[in-house]
Amino acid sequence: MVSPSLRRPGRRRLLTAAAAAAAALALLLWWLPPGGGPEPGGPVAFTTGSRGGVYERYGQMLKEQLERDLPEVEVTLQTSAGSVENLDRLVSGKASFTIAAADAVAAHLESGKPGADRLRACARLHDDYIQLVVPADSPVRSAEDLAGLRVGMGQPRSGVSLIAGRLLRAAGLDPAKDVVAVPEGIGRLPDLLTRGELDAFFWSGGLPTGAVEELAEETEIRLVPLGDLVPALHAQEPRTRYYRAALMPADAYPSIQDGSAVETIAVANLLVATEGTDDTLTEEVTRSVINSRDRIGREVHAAQKVDLRTAIHTHPLPLHRGAERYYRSVKS
Repeated sequence: MVSPSLRRPGRRRLLTAAAAAAAALALLLWWLPPGGGPEPGGPVAFTTGSRGGVYERYGQMLKEQLERDLPEVEVTLQTSAGSVENLDRLVSGKASFTIAAADAVAAHLESGKPGADRLRACARLHDDYIQLVVPADSPVRSAEDLAGLRVGMGQPRSGVSLIAGRLLRAAGLDPAKDVVAVPEGIGRLPDLLTRGELDAFFWSGGLPTGAVEELAEETEIRLVPLGDLVPALHAQEPRTRYYRAALMPADAYPSIQDGSAVETIAVANLLVATEGTDDTLTEEVTRSVINSRDRIGREVHAAQKVDLRTAIHTHPLPLHRGAERYYRSVKS
């Protein structure tokens, strides 16, 4: 006679064990984030942009969203001069994520700087519109009229500085000789224009830029069209192909546009990490960026342009593995 302890388990016992295992697996999956790994945690540095610019405000709003979605992640924000400095911080390990314009990314890739090949994109965000701001009574009607004038060019290592120099060259001007270049950012440029210490300034940012809105409330200003420079801009070098002709909508700055759109130039912004950034963290940050579009867009209008269909178009950077995982999950 076979001892009861050595008999094979009955069908009922097997079914009970299988049900218990399935319940345990379901509970485990319920606790895990969609990526399937442990919930991300620890410090994350996000380098944004100049005070008063759209990068900074977007970063503030995204930080609030990430604190809701990823409570174990401690997000700190860093202001910066803009895209060029942001990318330097990213590859040096001083930041985990950043926003950078596609033209600045292309320039960084071609520079051969250490770590440039490790850059990866999470999403295409909003477009930056190039804005040339002058007093309402200024004689400046086109970029070539800036000859001999004091022109705000953005801070060194900013995306504004990069595009402003290219635009002046497209207009037939030498930035080093034909204008008095003022290397300041959006935090100071409006005040300098108001005090008469500046004749014009370039700005590259999402619409509307808060600092330009506030300037329009204090003094009468005007936006100079730049769209005619696109052919000459594209003829400069391969990386200028990231600029495109665009219309600044009539309602971007209603008080200064008189109901008219302004022909200008736009360039896409990318959310950027490095190849070594944790896959699950990157997946969840990308998820938060896409899911928070409407909430952030109510405060930062440029964020309304974040779209799942266009977010994957991140040329010149390939997508990060974690971002790819997110897009596949929402496509299936």
